[in-house]
Amino acid sequence: MEELGYHDKTENLPENTALTGMTVGLLEAWKIYGDSKAAILFIVENVTYNICDQRFHEFELKRLNNRVKVLRKTLTEINSEATLTSDNELVVNNFVVSVVYFRSGYVPDQLPTKKEWDARLLLERSQAIKCPSIQYHLAGTKKVQQALAKPGVLEMFLTEAKKISIVRDLFAGLYGLDFDEAGDQAIQMALDNPERFVLKPQREGGGNNVYGTDIRDAILSMKDSKERTAWILMERIIPPISTGYMIRAGGPKVPTPIEMVSELGIFGVIIGDSQKILVNRQVGHMLRTKSATADEGGVAAGLGALDSPYLIDID
Repeated sequence: MEELGYHDKTENLPENTALTGMTVGLLEAWKIYGDSKAAILFIVENVTYNICDQRFHEFELKRLNNRVKVLRKTLTEINSEATLTSDNELVVNNFVVSVVYFRSGYVPDQLPTKKEWDARLLLERSQAIKCPSIQYHLAGTKKVQQALAKPGVLEMFLTEAKKISIVRDLFAGLYGLDFDEAGDQAIQMALDNPERFVLKPQREGGGNNVYGTDIRDAILSMKDSKERTAWILMERIIPPISTGYMIRAGGPKVPTPIEMVSELGIFGVIIGDSQKILVNRQVGHMLRTKSATADEGGVAAGLGALDSPYLIDID
């Protein structure tokens, strides 16, 4: 590691700090690339509202290793400023880029023209380590999740029957709305009992899903339209309800208890290629809590709040 000017400052990092764990993952990818003069590239939106954690990563990288250069570029800027060398190294502003960290490129508004799509293709063609890789990006999309849930598909990736069973048990019901017998059956299920399901488009993040009785209206409006094939029907997860307090800026001085539901996300870092996994570990968690009556629960959207888990032994 010494040839990269790397001096380990990670021994005393806070445990279960997902942001710090992510930063260390970016730094490890930078080291694996093996060029001490290479930069880490953050792909950002034209206007960034969720700036604080992005800057945290940038400043923490600098604290852990002051030789790391961080660049921030939009896909539009990449289209005009980035090039590939003859061996497909990515060069931006005369810096070789070792790691590309995508904070943009997940929703249609962030890819408005062919220029942005061309920029994304150029990044994917490069040798730089991508976060996320295109495989993991696609695995998070609804239609790919639907495909993974089909009988026989997991067997293409896992060989042990016990592991296949465990993974399959984690899946909620996922149904395509294609123009075939299975799609027509899913349409009928949604019309008969919409409260059981969530209607989800091929979009990243919250704010685009359809819930409850609104599903019936949405289904009827596109039942005979090609648009329906862009959606999936998913069984709605009904989490346990707890009672607690949500503390918000501008809220009542003495908050009242409300019914709430929580979602625990476990963060991990994995670095590798089709042949070998170099890093694979859990690096932290995040607990989001929202009102039990709210359909969406994003913290940045103002509907949810960050929370802390309290673990107990269960006999």
